[in-house]
Amino acid sequence: MTRFGYTLMTEQSGPRSLVDYAVRAEDAGFEFEVMSDHYFPWLDTQGHSPYAWSVLGAVSQATQRVGLMSYVTCPTLRYHPAVVAQKAATVGLLSEGRFTLGLGAGENLNEHVVGAGWPAVDERHEMLSEAVQIIAALFEGNLLSFRGDHFQVDSARLWDLPDDPVEIGVAVSGEQSVGTFATLADHLISTEPKQGLLHQWDSARADADLPASRKVAQMPISWDPDPDAAVQRAHEQFRWFGLGWPVNANLPTTEAFDHASAFVRPEDVAESIPCGPDLDAIVEAASAFWEAGYTDLALHQIGDAKQEEFLGTAAGPLLEKLRAAAPEATD
Repeated sequence: MTRFGYTLMTEQSGPRSLVDYAVRAEDAGFEFEVMSDHYFPWLDTQGHSPYAWSVLGAVSQATQRVGLMSYVTCPTLRYHPAVVAQKAATVGLLSEGRFTLGLGAGENLNEHVVGAGWPAVDERHEMLSEAVQIIAALFEGNLLSFRGDHFQVDSARLWDLPDDPVEIGVAVSGEQSVGTFATLADHLISTEPKQGLLHQWDSARADADLPASRKVAQMPISWDPDPDAAVQRAHEQFRWFGLGWPVNANLPTTEAFDHASAFVRPEDVAESIPCGPDLDAIVEAASAFWEAGYTDLALHQIGDAKQEEFLGTAAGPLLEKLRAAAPEATD
């Protein structure tokens, strides 16, 4: 069956709460958990942004079964790829093989803090490609020296590695990024149910005689017994979602996101995000992802205040409905 996950969103919850939610989500029956890696929240109303890697270490010890994934880490500006490789290998060991390293080209919102500027999209993809090559090479356990157009590595080696290398997923959004990363990464990460994108990915991997991969997506929901409260919360904290990736990747501050989404109405948000108590509406929205070919779908319950109630009341019945409706996995 399609695998269903839970989002540990660092932008809306503090570190201790995130660890608690991770345990509750595992108990509720989710099969994997993804964690965002931000320096800023998207909007001030979300109000949090702890260091994801410290939280991942704690979650790896507090949980026993669920898969874990960074969703996603940018290994190019705020972090050097050699450091990302070390962090990922350590979490892989702590979690006893349950961790997948999710990587992406990043957002100005989080990467501008180191004062290195914000490259154009083509350069960001070039940087990410080099970073993936460096990280994958270090996961092999050998001494690595590397000199590329964007990164240098001088005699680096990881001393603590899992028996099986940490697998790498890369976030893609179009034909160019799929063409670059389908043969470099182990798994696809994306945000929209674009069937053509997944077909292109699978075709490129088949042509390179690579095995089938996971295809992982994320979908926001705003579950609440009160439909009006659900819409209000989604609008307050997630109205940036509809701006689109070309905008979201380039805005530098929460103030910029607030201004850019100023004319997004609550009804606009409700049209794109399932809001309220109707679990069947969530299943219907989720079906677009497995129909497109995704093997894994992580749900993101919007708002810190409703996490405990969602996990304790709605998550179990929702997972039953999702699993009943989803097709058999093919990979």
